[in-house]
Amino acid sequence: MTVNEELQTLKDYHCENRCVLSVYLNTNPADPDQQKGAWKIHLKSGLKRLEEYLEASNDKELAAFKKAKARVTEEIEKNQNDLKKGVILFAADDPDLWSVHYVQIAVKTSFHWEDHPVIEELQYMLKAYPNSGIIMPSIGNVRILDTAMGYVADDLVYYFDSGLDVWREQKGMNPSGNRGTGGSHVDDLDQRLKENLERFYKSMASDIDKMKKDRHWDEIHVIGEAESSQSFASAMNQKPKSVTHKNLNNSTPDKVLHEVFEK
Repeated sequence: MTVNEELQTLKDYHCENRCVLSVYLNTNPADPDQQKGAWKIHLKSGLKRLEEYLEASNDKELAAFKKAKARVTEEIEKNQNDLKKGVILFAADDPDLWSVHYVQIAVKTSFHWEDHPVIEELQYMLKAYPNSGIIMPSIGNVRILDTAMGYVADDLVYYFDSGLDVWREQKGMNPSGNRGTGGSHVDDLDQRLKENLERFYKSMASDIDKMKKDRHWDEIHVIGEAESSQSFASAMNQKPKSVTHKNLNNSTPDKVLHEVFEK
């Protein structure tokens, strides 16, 4: 299920009484307010306040809340060593609802107990960081990030072998254990190699169209040195959302996402 499909499921979900626990939790280790695992305190205190409110009102929803609370707590504690900047969870027991998102963008901590999932913040995040393919062409390779809400689901690199005239796919690293260098300027290549490169850009652009459909990308961004990025963008059947002239082939996904979505 894509994020957009899951969002629609959340929009459609309602229960007769309050039964949905919505949790937005800031777990960003770089945030000064999150030093020494402060998120654990915020999680515990936030859930405790909701439970105390239900206990004080002698509310029949208390049992449902405790089930959702236990499920949420177990999920976060189980993954506490792999947390990113934030966690978003929606949990309900009857009818069953379970939706978890570990995101790489800022999350403002909040807790909600309602008859529906509180999704406004999630909608905002998806609008700011939509399902996207980020394409980074260079002379030596084309790197592709599959991303949504600041999270990178896949990091692929297709290497151009001028001797074999083929693209070879690898996950992030080349056979020597290093990420591709991104190559040198097109001006340094002979005409035949340049023509081959342009031909393979066109071939890769066709593959990108298929990936856009298969991976449910809402938009595509191209980023690379001026000549490479413009050449690749020109080869695409659909105009990309943006074209940025900067070589980030060796950069971390976080830096690439910052360059595309936050500048």
